[in-house]
Amino acid sequence: QVNHQSVYLIAALRYSIVERGMLMDAKKTGNLIAKKRKERNLSQRELAECLHITDKAISKWERGLSFPDITILIPLSEALNVSLYDLLTGGRSDE
Repeated sequence: QVNHQSVYLIAALRYSIVERGMLMDAKKTGNLIAKKRKERNLSQRELAECLHITDKAISKWERGLSFPDITILIPLSEALNVSLYDLLTGGRSDE
C-alpha cells in the first residue's frame, strides 16, 4: 500500500528531474523495465501479478507507450531492484 507521503516524494522527485531539463523518456524507461524484469527472470505476467496489475500494462511500459502510474512506482522499483530515480529517468544512477 502506497501512502500519501510516498506519492508526494515521488512527485517531488519527478518535478526535480523535469526542472533540471531531463525529460522523461518513455522508451528509455520501458527499456530499463524490460531489462531489469528479464534479469530477474520474470515474465510480464509474473511482474504484473506481483504488482496487482495487468500484463498489458507492463507491455505498454516496455514498448514506451505509457509510464507506470505514480502509485505503482515504489512497488515496481522494489520488484525490479532499481532506484526511483532510474525508473523516472530510464537510466542508471551508478553508471
